Amino acid sequence: MVNDMLRRFVISAIVTVPLILYSPIGASVGFTAMPPFGLSMAWFGLLLATPVVWWGGWPFISAAWRALRQREANMMTLIATGILVSWLFSVYSTLALGGTEVFFEAAAMLTALSLLGHWLEMRSRFATGRAVEALLKLAPATARVVRQGQETEVPLDQVVVGDELAVRPGDRVPVDGEVLTGGSYVDESMITGEPVPVAKTAGVRVTGGTVNQNGAFNFRATAVGSDTALSRIVQLVQNAQASKAPAQQLADTAGKYLVFVALGSGLIAFLVWMLLGQNVVFALTAAVSTIVIACPDALALATPTAITVGVGRGAREGVLFKNAGALEATAAVDTVVFDKTGTLTEGKPAVTDLIPADGATEDDLLRLAASADLSSQHPLAEAIVAGARARGLDIPKPDAFDSVPGQGVVATVTGRRVLLGNVKLMSREGIDVAALVVAAQTLAGDGKTAMYVAADGHALGVIAVADTVRETARQGVRALHDAGVRTVMLTGDNARTAGAVARDLGIDTVIADVLPEDKAAKVQELQAQGRKVAMVGDGVNDAPALAQADVGIAIGAGTDVAVETADVILVRNDPAAVAGAVVLARRVESKIRQNLFWAAGYNVLAIPIAAGVLYPSYGLLLRPEWAALLMSASTIIVTVNALLLNRATVDRGRVSASPVPASAR
Repeated sequence: MVNDMLRRFVISAIVTVPLILYSPIGASVGFTAMPPFGLSMAWFGLLLATPVVWWGGWPFISAAWRALRQREANMMTLIATGILVSWLFSVYSTLALGGTEVFFEAAAMLTALSLLGHWLEMRSRFATGRAVEALLKLAPATARVVRQGQETEVPLDQVVVGDELAVRPGDRVPVDGEVLTGGSYVDESMITGEPVPVAKTAGVRVTGGTVNQNGAFNFRATAVGSDTALSRIVQLVQNAQASKAPAQQLADTAGKYLVFVALGSGLIAFLVWMLLGQNVVFALTAAVSTIVIACPDALALATPTAITVGVGRGAREGVLFKNAGALEATAAVDTVVFDKTGTLTEGKPAVTDLIPADGATEDDLLRLAASADLSSQHPLAEAIVAGARARGLDIPKPDAFDSVPGQGVVATVTGRRVLLGNVKLMSREGIDVAALVVAAQTLAGDGKTAMYVAADGHALGVIAVADTVRETARQGVRALHDAGVRTVMLTGDNARTAGAVARDLGIDTVIADVLPEDKAAKVQELQAQGRKVAMVGDGVNDAPALAQADVGIAIGAGTDVAVETADVILVRNDPAAVAGAVVLARRVESKIRQNLFWAAGYNVLAIPIAAGVLYPSYGLLLRPEWAALLMSASTIIVTVNALLLNRATVDRGRVSASPVPASAR
């Protein structure tokens, strides 16, 4: 359809150029030649303008006819009316009046330039769709399925949920799934935009279409076909681009009334000039010019073009708006409420601090603690073991292990009696930790869990474990503040832990100790204060708050419930993208306002001028061909202004004037 519109424009434009040259427009720039083959301007215009009007302009004429059959008037009605009035009067003048006054060039120009405006709008809409849909083609045509212990290559559409699939070095992951065995690094840049390959080990999710690097692994398919992440992204973008924002609904309503305003203005202009004693040709010229210049093409394209470009720009930056209303609502946000765990933080504990006592080293402290915790299933124990492994430390298996409820663990490691726990455990075992108490209390004040470590009756130091803050969270909060947005943390954690994280990030307000079922009520309280609230979360317990907020924003790796409830989805696990979404939405909103102001203001000024109000004082009567040129110029200005959004790159809350090269991301 886009190519058809382009073909109609190109051919119509080529045919229209000679018409313009031999018209009064051509004469005004010094082209004084007569039409070829001895034809009069009237017959020359009839031959060239007729195919332009009825073939090039058929999309407008047919759409107007369908609207009239449904007893409706819309933008296409006025465009078709302007084209046909110019052409029909010119035909009548050619056949009945000797061609003394014809406007064939106006009909052809209006057709060609309207085609250009609509092609630009369609191009911006479908270019994004094609770019996103191209992701689907990244999935391989076949997949290696492991069935009954045998690896078989089958067409991709035969893969079902639950199948075990094998991925070899250099392969593309065929569908979404969870790694079962093996491990590798996978390039997920086509989804997240991040260039660094992501480690994949047992239990980690993989996404269809991403590229495996050097390793090999087997995984279980969890989503196939239209349920994969790529397919859902495509569907979200298509739905958003097809939806209408409140501003567009207002423009559509205004456009319907403008149809009657334009037709009424044209009729009034004709009658007034006839009553003032002008001839029929003069009165018709004013009437046709009024109708032509009032075509609300610019008003029709003002909002959808900006929405289309904005949604596509967001999709390429990992920000998915579910519909145009969500984009418009995001622009109005003045308060962002963050869930803490899994949104601002990684959602899992990790070793943050190692404070060895005199005579001990960090490696000794961590190695013995990890060995003592090796047999424990506690999340804090898993964090300590993972921290030791990350350092490449050898972790001997304990010879004996005993868990002391509410206090810690006691283990025997390579013949040494190791203690790991709180001050109660140390007191019970007679361990002197006086030199470490201040450090432990400081760590606890920062919202971290501090644990003492001792071996053979002597304190070795303190280990602190905490849910670590995401690296990009500080950038995100700072960018929101730069945009004039207030930040709030809403969490079920205790006030001390939440306060420590908030101070670290610079968050304005902390609401702690909130039960999951009360989160929506807290959002409602902020709204009652007149705030436009966006809620950012990732879990099932965030879904009611996401639904209550003016805008619900789900972190991409969140649960399906959170993603389905939200209005905006961040593909990356990146809180900084929240600021990017707000900045982008505000830029789109600004473009919409600019376009609507221009389109509406243009029509308010243009209609009376075209009707001839300047003629008595200045002798100026706007001919239809000039009216068509000015109308189309307005349409092109609006479209190009919206397309300038494509030159902006949203990156962690900042908008730059030009795209960032892929190599620099």
